[in-house]
Amino acid sequence: MTQEYQRILVAIDGSKEAELAFQKAVQVALRNHSALLLVQVIDPIVFQSYAGSEELMTEQIVQEVSQQVKQTMEEYLKVAKEQGVTDVRYTIEYGSPKHKIAKELTEEQQIDLIMIGATGLNALERFFVGSVSGYVIREASCDVLVVRTNLDNQGYSEEQ
Repeated sequence: MTQEYQRILVAIDGSKEAELAFQKAVQVALRNHSALLLVQVIDPIVFQSYAGSEELMTEQIVQEVSQQVKQTMEEYLKVAKEQGVTDVRYTIEYGSPKHKIAKELTEEQQIDLIMIGATGLNALERFFVGSVSGYVIREASCDVLVVRTNLDNQGYSEEQ
């Protein structure tokens, strides 16, 4: 099989699993000479549950979160470029991570491979909002690689 992926989307959410997905996505992009799109989707519903407020997010909170996410994405962008990925960019989206990753961005950007961490949620979050990776696997129209191991294909542990 000589499948070469041209456009890879990697979901970033601040979790260790997303970090592993990013590391592997960089390597896959290099091997395939692919464009790499780094994506972080801010879900206002989940954010509100952390903030303990049922009110809509204030503009100040949105700006603070956006700035923190932008700094993180700039760091990921820098790392990917330093490792040799020449066609790499990022986007910060607002809404349902499941739908944005599996449907909207995949179609808009003509993505042919999504790389995503096994889970970035704790058990309670999975109960309430469901697994993003599970939804993406079921609903995406392109290949999906769920990353569970590091670059040496060793399973994730808290010490890594």
